Amino acid sequence: MIAAPIHIAGERLMLDPAGVLHWPARRTLVVADLHLEKGSAFAARGQLLPPFDTRETLARFVPLLRRYGPRRVVFLGDSFHDDDGVARLQAQDRVALVQALEGAEVVWVAGNHDPSPPAGLPGVVVAELRDGPFTFRHVPTAGAMGEVAGHLHPKATAPTRAGGVTRACFVTDARRVLMPAFGAFTGGLDVGDMAIAGLFPRGSRAFLLGPERLYSFPLAARRTAARSVTYTQPTLTIG
Repeated sequence: MIAAPIHIAGERLMLDPAGVLHWPARRTLVVADLHLEKGSAFAARGQLLPPFDTRETLARFVPLLRRYGPRRVVFLGDSFHDDDGVARLQAQDRVALVQALEGAEVVWVAGNHDPSPPAGLPGVVVAELRDGPFTFRHVPTAGAMGEVAGHLHPKATAPTRAGGVTRACFVTDARRVLMPAFGAFTGGLDVGDMAIAGLFPRGSRAFLLGPERLYSFPLAARRTAARSVTYTQPTLTIG
């Protein structure tokens, strides 16, 4: 896979076509919105979905940990679909995740779906992580600088000769990166929706996820400010 470099606040970040972000200078791998155990959450409410979303998501994520060998892994919130999701992990999936994270510093940013610590898994839970010029948080904040966030599950449609192709995507400008949702059962919000477009009043660029590379194209500016949400968990500041 061919990652795409971008530069924010003088730092180089790599956007991976698999949907993760790598910060080489800090050996940090960032992933958003895995929504593990979403299938079992729906099943508990009587809406039966195939119970394989966690295994599929981890089957895509664990090889990325092996490829990058990160010193730190940052989960940008909604890693589990609800606070009880970690308790519903199958033993095989729990072992695979714990083994893959072994040796890395693990930071779980609290999401709106999973605000409590994931019991039995390594790492610390914070509302946001600040390191150098960057703030890693779940919900993006209008006007923020150096922000890496998730929550909104951006998707975009690229024109092709055969018609439009819609995929999950990164959205970025000189100030922030909005991450795609990584989970197997996650939907998407079109980048034209004001919840996303309002974060980029001067316009932005979408990086559409492809099998081996990203497909980039500009997005027009929108002028209405986006809504923001504030959480009260502790903040972890490094440096």
